[in-house]
Amino acid sequence: MSEHAATPVIPAGRRAVKAVIPAAGLATRFLPATKAVPKELLPVVDRPVLQYIVEEAAAAGIGDVLLITGRGKTSMVDHFDRQPYLESRLEEKGDAERLAAVRKPSELAEIYTCRQGEPLGLGHAVGCAESHVGDAPFAVMLGDEFVDLAEPLLPPMLELQARTGGIVLAFMEVEPEETKRYGIASVTPAEEGLSEIGEVVRVTGLVEKPAPADAPSNLAVLGRYVLPGDIFDAIKRTKPGSGNEIQLTDAMALLLAEGTPVHGIVYRGTRYDTGMPLGYLQAVVQLASQRDDLGPAFREWLTDFVGTFT
Repeated sequence: MSEHAATPVIPAGRRAVKAVIPAAGLATRFLPATKAVPKELLPVVDRPVLQYIVEEAAAAGIGDVLLITGRGKTSMVDHFDRQPYLESRLEEKGDAERLAAVRKPSELAEIYTCRQGEPLGLGHAVGCAESHVGDAPFAVMLGDEFVDLAEPLLPPMLELQARTGGIVLAFMEVEPEETKRYGIASVTPAEEGLSEIGEVVRVTGLVEKPAPADAPSNLAVLGRYVLPGDIFDAIKRTKPGSGNEIQLTDAMALLLAEGTPVHGIVYRGTRYDTGMPLGYLQAVVQLASQRDDLGPAFREWLTDFVGTFT
């Protein structure tokens, strides 16, 4: 029995209805492709990464999305705008399928933008959202990963944050040798009454990229957070840390030390990580293979192609 087991669960409060997507990075791992095209717009089959993320937010009931952008990234906003000329041409051709696909991005959510003047860290990027979010809870969705909509992650996170009023993280289990690549959590069992939401744990600490021997668990932090409005004050009080940047992890650790409850949901669904070239290629192959229109022919070709290397 953990020391937190008898802690009463806070009655349901405000549910987050806004999401913030930090997308101001330079994406140096994908150069030269990202010299002129934002990494968030690289296509995964026939939709950009960013659209998958906004679709994930919309499926969770979030209709207000703020993009934290940087220099040269205005095309991200254009993707979610209407294209009257293109739409009229498709309509004239009777191409209803592509017309619906072109219109869909503009129908997902209200898209807003805020410019991060300098890339000063994830904490600084999230801090740029304060004037848009105010003191309400909100979701943060990193711009290079998304999950299968058939295995949702965000809805239980939103419910958990409304119940606890604190910080909610998402975790995945990793192999011991992989802990050095992620932020790793130390956890205890969650309070009674939260298990109905999902596989919930209470977070007692976070360690950034520990060696396997030093890792407190095998639970790695994913790029999904649901945060209370108090995070903005914590960010202002957070000094530059790793890389001389203002880290969101440090701001969350500050709130944790001051008594803000921090919980996590262990996610066992399918996650696509497009933050590095290998993960991006894997996501393209996985999603193309699953498509009804492309999958059969693509899988047949892929099997023959891979066979040439054996």
